Amino acid sequence: MRKFWRTLVALLLVPSCVGAARVLFRVVSASDGLATFWLPFLCGVACWVVIFWLLPRPMWLYVFGHELTHALATWLCGGRVRRMRVTSRGGHVLVSKANWWVTLAPYFVPIYVILVLAGYGLGHLFWGWGRHPEWLYLLLGAAYAFHLTLTGQVLSQTRQTDITSQGVLFSGVIIVLGNLIVPMLGLPLLTGVAPLGTVLAWWWQETARVWLWLSRVF
Repeated sequence: MRKFWRTLVALLLVPSCVGAARVLFRVVSASDGLATFWLPFLCGVACWVVIFWLLPRPMWLYVFGHELTHALATWLCGGRVRRMRVTSRGGHVLVSKANWWVTLAPYFVPIYVILVLAGYGLGHLFWGWGRHPEWLYLLLGAAYAFHLTLTGQVLSQTRQTDITSQGVLFSGVIIVLGNLIVPMLGLPLLTGVAPLGTVLAWWWQETARVWLWLSRVF
């Protein structure tokens, strides 16, 4: 029965994925003239891509971030982390509370992007780093590319019990939706191309358009 409900929820969320993809495209298009953001951001992406293809991949660092995200998601849900193990070949975290959020969060929450933002915020508070936002954008580009490439590698090359435990369809839709929502909401906050409330309204409208189209087709 649980599998049935998760499958149903996954199917109902597909229009939201399409709506989020359309809004993300709209946000990126609206900010395409912001060279002060995109130039350092894409340079950061390019730096990581070179490392990804030409140098040994820092899998221990990725696994640490993955398990740390499990732990943080557990704490946010009021649970406790009893043990965490990290190696370059994989890791494990033992928690007192598990749900779809705790299980799937590492696949769409870019933990190192959050750590970069936190570090930059502290640096600005104590040393005035806000005068050089280009370094923030550079590091964000590298951190986000790190998240996307290594998450993609892990999902494509290994069988993840996180995914199978929640159901492949449900997990896939949640991961896709999460990875669309993060830049959809993050880019307006960083670039100021639109208020967050406006972006959410666009998402609602685009999702409603998908549902309207489906009602006409079926």
